[in-house]
Amino acid sequence: MAKPAQPKSRSTESWMLASALFLTLGAAGCSPSLGSLPCMPPDYQVTPSSARPGDVVTVSAPEATCNPRYGANAQVRVVLTDASGEDVLNTTAPMTDAGGFTVTVDVPLRAAPGVMAVKAEPYGVDWCDDTGTNNRADQGEAELERASCAEPMKPLTITK
Repeated sequence: MAKPAQPKSRSTESWMLASALFLTLGAAGCSPSLGSLPCMPPDYQVTPSSARPGDVVTVSAPEATCNPRYGANAQVRVVLTDASGEDVLNTTAPMTDAGGFTVTVDVPLRAAPGVMAVKAEPYGVDWCDDTGTNNRADQGEAELERASCAEPMKPLTITK
């Protein structure tokens, strides 16, 4: 004869409710909070897709179709990480209030051959903003906590 199901205790119900809430909020990741959509940086391009050390490469993005309001002094940070894992270039350049930019850089002579990671993101901004608010860091030292988002990267093949 089967035993009748035992009623759930309050602590079990509380644990299940807390777990469900955690999973629901944690699954949001970089998604917007209820009610408003964050304005994310536009996708950027790297041209050409293959280069040799000393060649010029352009990293660029169009302006966002939303209004990110990066400000009059907005900058983009461009980082080139070679196939050996070394950051061979880390620079900032002007960016428009709407996130558009064009940066030309020389591939450093010390860049290891292979696939290089090119990262470009607004400088001084928590670009993975899942609060739905403008999170520009233009008022002194802001304590930003980056959400669990993958950094955007584009490949650039380095040949010798």
